[in-house]
Parts: sequence; C-alpha cells; structure tokens
Amino acid sequence: MSPHPTAPPAFPPQAKEQSSPPSAPSIRVMVVDDHALFRRGLVSVLDEDIDVVSEAANGEEAVRLAVEHHPDVILMDVRMPHTSGIDACSRIREALPEAKFIMLTMSDEESDLFDALKAGATGYLLKEISVTDVSGAVRNIARGQSFVSSAMATKLIGEFAELAKQESTPPSGPDLPQLTPRETEVLKLLAHSLNNREIGERLFITENTVKNHVRSILDKLQVHSRTEAAIYAVRAEYVKG
Repeated sequence: MSPHPTAPPAFPPQAKEQSSPPSAPSIRVMVVDDHALFRRGLVSVLDEDIDVVSEAANGEEAVRLAVEHHPDVILMDVRMPHTSGIDACSRIREALPEAKFIMLTMSDEESDLFDALKAGATGYLLKEISVTDVSGAVRNIARGQSFVSSAMATKLIGEFAELAKQESTPPSGPDLPQLTPRETEVLKLLAHSLNNREIGERLFITENTVKNHVRSILDKLQVHSRTEAAIYAVRAEYVKG
C-alpha cells in the first residue's frame, strides 16, 4: 500500500516590498562660540535632521573650518575675542557665498543687529531663545528665509523708521521701484514679520503665490533677503514705523 502523498508545503504569500520615502538630506551646521559649555549645549538640542559637521571656539577657527567643511548654516556667536562673529561672517561669505548665518548673542543692542545684517546674516537670535525653537530657526534659514527674534524685529523696524526720518531721504519719483498693488500688500505684511503662510492667510492667497510675490519683490528692490526688504519698506515709507 503506497503512502499518502505528501502535500506541498504552504508558503505565506510574499508581502510586497514597500519602499520608504527618501528622507530629506540633513542640514549641515557649524556651531561657533567661545564658551564650550554653551556650544555643547546648543549641539545637544538640535534635532536629528541637523548634522553638526564642525565646532569652532573663535572667529579665526570658524573661517578655517567653514572652508574645510562647507556647512549649510553657521550658528555664530556675535562677540568673541580676537575675531568677532560679525567679522568672521564677512570673511566666510567671501569664500562661501552660499553659506547662511544665524548670529547668536546675549545683547539686544541694535548696533550689533545692524552690523550682523550688513555682514550677510539672515538670522539673529538672542541666546535666551527656547531650546525647542533653535532647530526650527535652522530649518527656516536653510530654506532661504530670514529669522529674527520678535523683540529684535520690533527694534529693527522702529530704529530704521527713525533713521529714515532723521538721516535718509526715501527713494521717490522714477527711482522708486514699481511694485504691483499685491506686491505692496505682501511687502507691508513681510515688514511686520509675518511669514509666508500668515501672509497668505491674511490676503487669501496660497503660500506658493506669496513665495512668488516675495521673489519678485526682492528682485525689484535689488535686495537679497526678507530682512533687507523690510528695511527698505520702512525707509521708502511703504510701511510706517
């Protein structure tokens, strides 16, 4: 009598391989501060999508390491011995014009803020910033936005409004860039520190449309950042201080 035929083993149906979406590239960051404890603390609060490629303890070291590591964003202390963060920012921008800078300081003096903006910084934060806000600031700067703490933004607009009255003659006549009515609305809101999403909600337009308007405004005003556009808006009396 022949044995019962053996049934072929049953295999569970193979699950389809699911490819995980590609992760966004890490933001390469350099941290510069002459206080090692603060520097290490700053590194420790950055999120996983931010890769700290180097640390520097002074401006001279920052210039050398920036050229070596090519960071996307540099968190730079304003006041350091020998070479200040502002001087280092200017020198690094000559070698790496694509690098973006967030200046960090304990000082809320307007002169430091203005010097930092002139040197090419697009972010300016007081060191009292919440640790949960640091990574967000880095991401905003990496995306090409400006980031100034609200207290300093208020001082910025107020100070330049005063300077515009005392020292500067606002552009007028044919020298005044011809913005469209919508661009003028966007510029006014931009100068009051609203981000693209908030501007879109206020004007009932999409965030992408706001980005296009901002790009056109920067081109017409011949400036490189939202902060510079805000300053221009005050000086040219698009925005009253």
